[in-house]
Amino acid sequence: MIIQRIAKLHGRSRMRKCALLLERAELDIAEDKDWEKARNLALVLSEFLAADEESELGLKTAAGTCAAMLAAKNDLNQVLRSINDLRHYLVRLSGQAPADWDLHDYRTRLGSEARPALDASQPELEAHVGTDPRPRQGTTRSFYPGLRVFLEDIRSPFNVGSILRTAEALGFEEVLLSPLCADPGHPRAARSSMGAVEFMPWKRCELADLPSYEPILALELGGESIIDFAFPPRGVLLLGSEELGLSQPALELAGSNRISIPMKGIKASLNVAVAFGIAAQAWIGSSVQG
Repeated sequence: MIIQRIAKLHGRSRMRKCALLLERAELDIAEDKDWEKARNLALVLSEFLAADEESELGLKTAAGTCAAMLAAKNDLNQVLRSINDLRHYLVRLSGQAPADWDLHDYRTRLGSEARPALDASQPELEAHVGTDPRPRQGTTRSFYPGLRVFLEDIRSPFNVGSILRTAEALGFEEVLLSPLCADPGHPRAARSSMGAVEFMPWKRCELADLPSYEPILALELGGESIIDFAFPPRGVLLLGSEELGLSQPALELAGSNRISIPMKGIKASLNVAVAFGIAAQAWIGSSVQG
């Protein structure tokens, strides 16, 4: 039935529809949601694309490779990678470009241990059905007590999600957001956080609330190099908006604790989420872990 519907589509419409169906199959396989049905869907689609006269040579090759991998019922990671490769090939053919917030972090879904082959005849697979290794809200997570970051009026949901993801990965206790900061619940923030928004503690607060988390550090141009700065064992790091940086009141709160990332380039500018990752690792490496 699905193939009959796909066959009625042509050109970019067909590519986009197939890519969406393959994405759904990827997610279902990664989450153990009727994985055999999902694998069969991906197999049927790839076989159709490999044999269809409308498919250009590159697509036939990519689809044939995916079909062979699925038919062999290989290791789960290999299966997901083959579906993923075909899906992104289709996305490129349709004239689209994937945004970071449209990507999925299957690694956190699969866990660190190897998963079995997708062979329904293997009884040991029963133990995996319905399980999900991802942490959930309320799950105990490891972090460095007292490490916080404050986002002052960061407008991009993508940046907010990226900072949440980095803060969780590096072990920050909490993320604080100004009232005008983009919402972590925005779909783009949720996607760019790759699920971290589900279990990374965050809350909104005013600048006036920050002294309770002293010492206060400001990441802004014109400060002391993060290489030479003596980081405290705890505190809150202030990040400013993408367009204007930190406000004067925020800089005044930090006082002499103004730090900068050394740069040599002509532009001498970094995305705020990238800058946070660099400064956060410098903080943890020199003070918390040192």
